[in-house]
Amino acid sequence: MYSLLIAVCGVYGALAGALAARARYRLAVAPEEPWRTAAPCGHAVAGWLGPARCAVCGGRYGPGAPWSAAGTALACAALAAAAGARPELGVWLLAAPVGVVLAGVDWSVRRLPDVLTLPLAAGVAVLLGVAALIPGAAGSWPRALLGGAVLGGGYLVLFLLHPAGMGFGDVKLAPALGCVLGWYGWGALLAGAFAGLLLGSLYGNALRLTGRAARGATIPLGPFLIAGAWVGVLLRAGG
Repeated sequence: MYSLLIAVCGVYGALAGALAARARYRLAVAPEEPWRTAAPCGHAVAGWLGPARCAVCGGRYGPGAPWSAAGTALACAALAAAAGARPELGVWLLAAPVGVVLAGVDWSVRRLPDVLTLPLAAGVAVLLGVAALIPGAAGSWPRALLGGAVLGGGYLVLFLLHPAGMGFGDVKLAPALGCVLGWYGWGALLAGAFAGLLLGSLYGNALRLTGRAARGATIPLGPFLIAGAWVGVLLRAGG
C-alpha cells in the first residue's frame, strides 16, 4: 500500500503539473504588464489549466508541459514517501503544483505573483487547521501558524536590510513556507529556511564564478526557497 500511495501521488503530480503549464505561461510577465491572453502565434489562450500549446495551430509556448509534469510528479511522490498516509499529505499535494508554478514564473521573470503567493499562504493555513482535526496528523497547527509569522518576519528583516538580495515577493511567499515547515517543528523550519538560502547562495556564486553574472546581480530566489522548504519537509516528515 505504501508503494501504491507513492505511485498514485506521482501520477497525480504529473497530471497536475501538466495542467499547470498554461498558468505558468500566462503569469510570467513583468509586474506592470497584464496576464497573457494570447500565445506567441497570436491565437488566444483560454483558461488557466492545460498544456502550454496553442489549441489552434499546435504551436508550443513556454517550457511545455513535460517539464512541469516531471517536476511536480517528483515533488508529490517524494512528499508521499516522506509523509505517508497522514492528513497533511493532502495539503502538500494541493500546494506542490502551486509551488512549481511559482518557481517557474520567478525563474522566467523574477516575479512571484500575489495572485498565487497570498492565496497559497491562506490556503495552507486553513487546510492545515482541518488536517489537525483528523486523527493521525503528525504536526501542530498553532505552531504552523507561528512558523508562518516567524519566517515572514525573518524574511522581511532580510529584505529591509538587503533589498537587492531578497525581493518583496519572497517575503510574501514566506508565510506559506513557514506554515508548511512549522507544522513539523522548529527544526524543520530552520532546516528548510537554511536550505533555501544556501541553495540560492550556491547558485548565485556559481554564476559569478563562471562569469555568467556580475557581482551584485539579482537571482530568482523563489525557486530555491521553495526547494528548501520541500527539503525541510522531506527531512522532518518521517521523524
